[in-house]
Amino acid sequence: MPLVQTRGAASAQGFGEFAQAAPAANYIEDVFSTYLYTGNGSTQTITNGIDLAGKGGLVWIKNRFNTGGTYTASHNLYDTVRGMNYTAAQRLLTDTTDAQVSQSNFIRADATGFSLGTSATGAMVNGTSNSYCSWTFREQAKFFDVVTWTGNGSNRTIAHNLGSVPGCIIVKRTDAAGYGWPVYHRSIGASQALELQITNAAFASTTYWNSTAPTSAVFSIGTDSYVNASGGTYVAYLFAHDAGGFGTAGTDNVISCGSYTGNGTDPGPIINIGFEPQWLMVKNITAAADWIMYDVMRGMPSSTNTGATKFFRANLANAEAGGFTISPTATGFQLNNVGSPANFLNDQYIYIAIRRGPMKTPTSGTSVHNAAFGSSTTVGYTAGFPVDLAMTRDKVTTSFTWATSKLTGQMEVYTNSTSAESDGGTNTRFDFMTGWHFPNQTADRISWMFKRAPGFMDVVCYTGTGSTTTITHNLGVTPELVITKSRTNGSLGWVVWTTSLTSTSYWIRLDDTMAQANSPVGYGGTFSASNYTIANTGPYDALNGSGQNYVAYLFATVAGVSKVGSYTGNGGTQAIACGFTGGARFVLIKRTDSTGDWYVYDTARGMTLLTDPYLRLNSTAAETATLGSVTTTTGGFTVDATILAAINTNTASYIFLAIA
Repeated sequence: MPLVQTRGAASAQGFGEFAQAAPAANYIEDVFSTYLYTGNGSTQTITNGIDLAGKGGLVWIKNRFNTGGTYTASHNLYDTVRGMNYTAAQRLLTDTTDAQVSQSNFIRADATGFSLGTSATGAMVNGTSNSYCSWTFREQAKFFDVVTWTGNGSNRTIAHNLGSVPGCIIVKRTDAAGYGWPVYHRSIGASQALELQITNAAFASTTYWNSTAPTSAVFSIGTDSYVNASGGTYVAYLFAHDAGGFGTAGTDNVISCGSYTGNGTDPGPIINIGFEPQWLMVKNITAAADWIMYDVMRGMPSSTNTGATKFFRANLANAEAGGFTISPTATGFQLNNVGSPANFLNDQYIYIAIRRGPMKTPTSGTSVHNAAFGSSTTVGYTAGFPVDLAMTRDKVTTSFTWATSKLTGQMEVYTNSTSAESDGGTNTRFDFMTGWHFPNQTADRISWMFKRAPGFMDVVCYTGTGSTTTITHNLGVTPELVITKSRTNGSLGWVVWTTSLTSTSYWIRLDDTMAQANSPVGYGGTFSASNYTIANTGPYDALNGSGQNYVAYLFATVAGVSKVGSYTGNGGTQAIACGFTGGARFVLIKRTDSTGDWYVYDTARGMTLLTDPYLRLNSTAAETATLGSVTTTTGGFTVDATILAAINTNTASYIFLAIA
């Protein structure tokens, strides 16, 4: 009887009866998720937006730590092809050579993620008060595929539905213990192999992959019992490489399987892959080393002076560790630590990198911005989404306004000061799905929270060169508002440019009341949907001092979501149209033709009465409760000079950022 290959459902896009239909656009947020959760020792549903029930895929779960400190627990892998339902879910552990174990009432694939059942109460995936990380990979052409087969002991090929040539293949025998996890990676070729459960360097093997490179339709296996023993059962996880297939045009890459050479320096090499990664797995193939796994949700900041980078080792059950700094860039990643396991001098490394999302332009303001007061909960400030940029301050006392971001980790800067960034400590955390945590949270402290999204907002970290340079970003549209601060120089103020200023050479300061100026601080170049040019260093190195680190916040207008604009004061009352269906929930206003403060309004503190309060980003003063003069109205907001003339002086010029 011939042996029959089995596998999960093929991707709907591009296969079968759908082949002649126009393919739907694919986005990384629909096929991959890093989701952090806290175990409850009972049933729990993880809603990450990934359709596992209909499309199929893999869930990889790892215990980060428990309430008593670190915890040792294996990496748990479940996929829909072998079985992922409450009747029977088949578990594999990447740090062992164990066979798969069938578990009932344990985990189930859902249309929007997965659920943990009544038996999933232990420390592996759902222990009470334990902290967990889950990575979900959905089957999708040009991204990821799951394949199973029964071995026959002879050289053969296995068909797949990846729709492109695999960049990496990870295999596990499932019916018997004592067999490891063979790994094929395009950078070492089909005559060599690695194993996921051990630290070994790449080794020669002709019996794993039959010395034959995979194609867009099949991959080859040899006679080794690790991949093809007669009667043995196997599963393979296939990862694409630079295959396109994503974004509105269908040409964007979302996964890359590449290699680099370490240089043993700090900072280390910059690896350009064409996109900013949200997930990385790195392995030294020259020497014995762990399989290091990073993701931005747990912590992968663009900073060389903080140990906030968090990592797992796929080959070990160890709890999460930190300190080996690897930094994402707008087009790849950079190695920073000397002696890091990812950057030894002249050692060769392979990696799998997955693109940061979202790729979709937001359609509602609440999905990318919220304001909330501090609380004693674990999260501290609840946004309803993972926070990428946060500003916070006490509203009733004299206080600095702190600005911090996921990309800068636990480092923070003051919006009303020239001070360099400071370390907020390990209690400044962004590893939450619904908000963030700040050490000084109180009920009187307000936080304005933002999510990076195409067309709306981006955060960029870069190092100055001292000469004309191009800054790459992922806003996806031409920025309309750019706010920049030196992170390393405590004598330099914030530099702000917006399209409503006289030209690109004009600028204003966030930490000051100054009117727009034309002195050469560094702007004056061009702005585009992918980058902008800093034309010169400027007399104060405010944007491009050689060797200095900078952070920039980029905003733009998204129809119905955000508006970067300007208006001319009329000395009375006027409605500012933003194109919103409802009213603005956040408004930032600055006068530009003369001196003026940076006034901040939000609906969390009140924007319905003229006497509702304002705060100022450039000032430490407490909120003024009777002089607001800005209210939310249908389509945007209204300014009224009756109480506060400064926000609507006759013939004065103003810029604003409003969010619905």
